[in-house]
Amino acid sequence: MSEPGAVHTLPPSPDDTSPPASGDAIALASFGYRQQLHRRLGRYASFAAGFSFISVLTTVFQFFAFGFSFGGAAFFWTWPLVLLGQLAVAACFAELAARYPISGAVYQWSTRLSTPTFGWFAGWLMVIGQIVVVSAAALALQVVLPSIWSGFQMVGGDPNPTTSSGAENAVLLGLVLLVATTLVNVVDIRVMSLVNSIGVTCELIGIAVMSVLLLTHTDRGPGVVLHTGHLGGGYLGLFLIASFSAAYVLVGFDSAGEMSEETRAPSRTAPRTILGAVVAAGIGGGLVILGGILAAPSLTDGNLAGGGLSYVLTSRFGSTLGRVLLADVAVAVCVATLAIQTAGARMVFSMARDGQLPGSRRLAAVSDRTGTPNAPAVVVGVLAAAAMSLSFFSPSAYLALGTTCIVLVYLAYAMVTGPMLLGRLRRRPIGGREGLDEAGKPLFSLGRWGLPINVLAVVYGVAMAVNLAWPRAAVYDPQGGHWYLQWFTVLFLLAAAVLGVVAHRSRTRASA
Repeated sequence: MSEPGAVHTLPPSPDDTSPPASGDAIALASFGYRQQLHRRLGRYASFAAGFSFISVLTTVFQFFAFGFSFGGAAFFWTWPLVLLGQLAVAACFAELAARYPISGAVYQWSTRLSTPTFGWFAGWLMVIGQIVVVSAAALALQVVLPSIWSGFQMVGGDPNPTTSSGAENAVLLGLVLLVATTLVNVVDIRVMSLVNSIGVTCELIGIAVMSVLLLTHTDRGPGVVLHTGHLGGGYLGLFLIASFSAAYVLVGFDSAGEMSEETRAPSRTAPRTILGAVVAAGIGGGLVILGGILAAPSLTDGNLAGGGLSYVLTSRFGSTLGRVLLADVAVAVCVATLAIQTAGARMVFSMARDGQLPGSRRLAAVSDRTGTPNAPAVVVGVLAAAAMSLSFFSPSAYLALGTTCIVLVYLAYAMVTGPMLLGRLRRRPIGGREGLDEAGKPLFSLGRWGLPINVLAVVYGVAMAVNLAWPRAAVYDPQGGHWYLQWFTVLFLLAAAVLGVVAHRSRTRASA
């Protein structure tokens, strides 16, 4: 008998001549799906999928200046606090990844823990969030490339992404990147995995090198992170705004779950790589942020709040070494964009396979040669390019885009951890795959810690989503006079919800 909220595809056709099913394929069949995607990913590739979505170097370089400008040196403490909250979410996801090793992780988990309609909206928000995250990641090239070589600034002379010329140039660089990542995504999962793994290796090396260099070239002691600088009363509000920088970084660890149908031994591999990606990103990112604060030539001349870590590297280590390190950041940006687009494509594929999206038949098609769903990768790339083009109309849309996509992801996460908590309180089993993993070991479980960790995950996730979406003029409309920018995230969420209701009703009528 099917479990509540389960969704299924059509069984294989009688003339299916595929080879005998492996253990992973048999496990997948228990959820009602045929093995169509190729299982090419090992443990490191699975880890790379989650880590490259988080992409410490991409987002830390992108938002360090923002965090410091609002919170001063003490904004460092937002990092461990956000890390604690996201570790709780990741731990819940690890339990689910072990029991539901299916592509479209957030959509699948929410559906099977609650109802198909609730799960559909979780998937809907996650798809939109991932598309916007792709655009925000691609725009991050603007933070790095012009600092490496002025020739990358092809429009105007000011590379700051919050200026008109910087925003327009960011779109041009981002479009080139999206074309490249889309091509890699449709070629073969092995090519994507190879590029992603090499990129993550470079990023890990870069994080280690930067941390050592920064922490061995300091101008001040670690006690400076206890100081708020010139910021006076009402620091809690500024601290909450500064926490955006950490909240932007530590998301996307569910990507290891998104790739479950392409991972060997996913019930054993995915939980470990989900947690491993968060821990590695948390340690590496924390060291880079601390090193940047301690090694900055000055905390008061305005350069750190404007130029961020790029300013620290080039001023502290000279143009040659600084540019080499920034080149590694550029690699991280490219790999992050690739990984996020891949995760978004798998989410679209998973929903389309269940007939949950317009054009589902085409979006659910998998190439027999490459074992990848090509149409979803193209759709995610095209829609990300459209979202990115908002920067042409207003440079401030850069930050609004970043906040909006993260709020959508946080809400989608809460639509998993929320039903999971409700099930725990009602003493319902998590469900899904039971027994042992592929190595004959017990499935990953939080045991008696499950309830308190789940409570922390829900409370943190909802609180941070509200914090991020709160319409602060100082954040979203610093120049003033653009009320729609101040309310951009709230308006976008409302529009996404309304469009979701329309799309869901249309799908329901079509299937009736």
